[in-house]
Amino acid sequence: VKKGTRVIGYQQSLKQYATPSDSTSLDTTPKKKKLKSKAGSTLHLYDPEDVAEQTPCTIIHNFLPSEEANELLQELLEESKSFEKITFQLFENVVSSPHTSSFYVESYDEIERQKTEYHYNGGRLTDVRRITPQLIKVKPKVQEAVNCAIQKRIKTRYPGGKKLKYQSPKPWVPNSAFVNAYTGPQQNVGWHSDHLTYLGPRAVIGSISLGVAREFRVRRIIPRDSDTKTVQEQDAEGQISIHLPHNSLLVMHAEMQEEWKHSIAPALSIDPHPISGTTRINITYRDYKANLHPRFTPECRCGLPCVLRAVTKKKENFGKYFWMCYANSPGQENCGFFQWAEFDDDGNPLFRKGAGAKT
Repeated sequence: VKKGTRVIGYQQSLKQYATPSDSTSLDTTPKKKKLKSKAGSTLHLYDPEDVAEQTPCTIIHNFLPSEEANELLQELLEESKSFEKITFQLFENVVSSPHTSSFYVESYDEIERQKTEYHYNGGRLTDVRRITPQLIKVKPKVQEAVNCAIQKRIKTRYPGGKKLKYQSPKPWVPNSAFVNAYTGPQQNVGWHSDHLTYLGPRAVIGSISLGVAREFRVRRIIPRDSDTKTVQEQDAEGQISIHLPHNSLLVMHAEMQEEWKHSIAPALSIDPHPISGTTRINITYRDYKANLHPRFTPECRCGLPCVLRAVTKKKENFGKYFWMCYANSPGQENCGFFQWAEFDDDGNPLFRKGAGAKT
């Protein structure tokens, strides 16, 4: 059992299954045992090639020059001292996130728009900040690396070497960032997919990890026709752990949010980082779409902007999107509003006249 995890782990790197002659032979295909996720176990991945093969992610180790990564970490550790926990309503209970965070944008005008026009988890963000000097410095490098990773993914992993349906053909341009702080081994975030409301379908996210290393776990979502799962489906939904060391960039590709869920698992113990101790700082750069500003998206009967979600459970509707009420902030109830969402092949919204839609 791997130290610091709660599930049986196996196979740190698939490369060990290649024979010595595989890497030098020009006449034979490298023989590498292809392992897959298994129900009840966690497949641990460290090597970038294994991550690209087994998950919808790209990982780049030692992404920034060492000094630059440390400066960014130190800056955000200071920022994180005043981060807040996000409070939201879960069924009948008011709960708060197990970690702290803040949201960063590029201008004071955008700060005002985020606080007055956008909704998150059925409410408004109170902690929105202007992007810091080190975040500004790093952003062009993230943008270039993510766009390169996107093009490589399309050419090597997608059918016909073409982008996915609904994936934007335009360059990925990060214009906002959530910064999360996980203090100690028990701070975590449970299984989830990131909200697509302002990102649109087939969104790409670039994520930098700084400080103490933590496990980023992913599992595939298998839509099905019945309430029972086959053994193959259970194995396909098995957990995969991507280890995120200090100064690593993880790219979550266009299939990630609709077809997978991810989490930061609690750890029994962690090895302290020389600068941050037991704290991990995570920056998730996002490309907010102007055509998905709340003034364009449907409103529910509560008078609030709807949240955009993807169908993940029922096979007959898998791949579709819908707008729904998300009034789950304390003191509010969900009105039950629902409307199918429509997009062109490049992910641009096609808003129709009708209940809840702004015209």
